[in-house]
Amino acid sequence: MIILKKDLGDKLIEQCRREFPNEACGILAGKQNKAEKVYPMANADKSPATFFMEPQEQLKVLKEIRNLDLELVGIYHSHVASAAYPSSHDVELAFYPEASYVIVSLADKDHPSIRSFKISAGKIIEEEVKIE
Repeated sequence: MIILKKDLGDKLIEQCRREFPNEACGILAGKQNKAEKVYPMANADKSPATFFMEPQEQLKVLKEIRNLDLELVGIYHSHVASAAYPSSHDVELAFYPEASYVIVSLADKDHPSIRSFKISAGKIIEEEVKIE
């Protein structure tokens, strides 16, 4: 399970809508599966079908997370026209098996959905998203 404060969930959706029609992406930091901080990242792909975080920007954020004594709890991105379920490209880029992979679907722009998954060795397991 991943736990998001309501305001963090709202920030994810806001960023995803703002970056539409391209996919948005970012990093969630916190402790024990509870996200406390959102790091919006630039989608270097600038694509409606894929995302890729710039390695230097990602490294800078991961250092800051470590310096704040937090952990990488999740990586998020949006799907602009499809369901919130990992694509084969998402699975290929899932390099952090301990992280939650949060996907925001804007297929219904008026009612975005947020789902989360653990991805390890190509295996996808959905987990609960708790918003409090």
